[in-house]
Amino acid sequence: MATVVFYFQVHQPYRLRRYSVFDNDPFYFEDSKNGAIAEKVAEKCYRPTTKLLLDLVRRHEGNFRISYAITGTVLDQFEKFTPDVIGLFQDLAETGCCEFVGETYYHSLSFLYSRQEFADQVELHSQKIQNLFGQRPKVFRNTELIYSNELALALAGMRNPDGSPRFKGVLCEGTDPLLGYRSPNYVYRPPDIGPALTEDRDKPFGLLLKNFRLSDDVAFRFSNRAWEEWPLTAEKFARWVHQINGDGFLCNLFMDYETFGEHQWADTGIFQFLDKLPEAIFDVVPGENHFATPSEVFDRFEPVGVYDVPEYISWADTERDLTAWRGNAMQWNALEEMYRMERAIKDRIVEAKDSGDPERQKHAGYLLEDWRKLTTSDHFYYMCTKFWSDGDVHKYFSPYDSPYDGYINFMNVLDNMRTRMAKV
Repeated sequence: MATVVFYFQVHQPYRLRRYSVFDNDPFYFEDSKNGAIAEKVAEKCYRPTTKLLLDLVRRHEGNFRISYAITGTVLDQFEKFTPDVIGLFQDLAETGCCEFVGETYYHSLSFLYSRQEFADQVELHSQKIQNLFGQRPKVFRNTELIYSNELALALAGMRNPDGSPRFKGVLCEGTDPLLGYRSPNYVYRPPDIGPALTEDRDKPFGLLLKNFRLSDDVAFRFSNRAWEEWPLTAEKFARWVHQINGDGFLCNLFMDYETFGEHQWADTGIFQFLDKLPEAIFDVVPGENHFATPSEVFDRFEPVGVYDVPEYISWADTERDLTAWRGNAMQWNALEEMYRMERAIKDRIVEAKDSGDPERQKHAGYLLEDWRKLTTSDHFYYMCTKFWSDGDVHKYFSPYDSPYDGYINFMNVLDNMRTRMAKV
């Protein structure tokens, strides 16, 4: 038996407009461009893919199940620019076959810099998911699958208002150096580094590891005509999934939602592949394979061993570490300077509230919201100076001519925020 966990990341940042040292207004984000991109990607990916998945859930009478981590930044943009997309996700939520996973609201690196801001963004995101989709996330995925033992301990310590554990487990990358001879196709658990990982729990805090080979076959290699397995059919992929039997019981397929229609264009056959995939997986050996959400997997299976991650990993680039965002001096400086502002901005929020001045409170609120939009990891991803294939991926996503332009633009915005902060 192979249980397929199909998980998608859905995210769009608030892209900055070109902001020079001569600009002094507080309008940093390019709404027209963000709206145009939201509409373009909705037309190519979000609408057709979500409609197809909704049809698959209904066609297979609830046996096909999926999960999403949708950031607060993209949900806000959906509400503003493409509200019909929200409606499609709500239709999926109503089927009972779709789980929404917890995230940081602003898709940030906050866990690395500010545990309080991290907790605040996790709560903001949970409230957003509850309000829109009627679910309180029970499983977590950190930004870009950034993970370590320390993150597991922090998440395991989070509690619901009634004192029960907030999260059953977390999604992360399954890397060969850490797994060794072992397979990513099982439930694992963190090392015993704190009582929160086991106390008040029916089962230990769990880990679901991405099967990066099979995930990347779809996300990155699907349209590569030089790939020896091209063309990839649903039937061929289903056989690969079934081969997991005997070397695990899970197939964790984690990928960007934009894989469908945006990164892999419609003319590659990606939608036809997705349309046939559930049936192909069911039919390899009838009754052997099925789909489940992360929460269902944690409820159903026991961890088989420890996945020890003392240093941070992610799903980004060939290194699968933090160098996509902290690999050079520009990125380090931008992150340090930005998080250095946090305490002062939040002090302004308290001072404005104590003042009783509605206008001051409003401006302090705008300041905090803008700062949080700047915490989005994409801004630092654009500053990456890697070469070869990783560099090409960074260039593909970046709105700047060079990483240095991205850094200068970001720092110009930070300078203006310091000026605003002094006036609140």
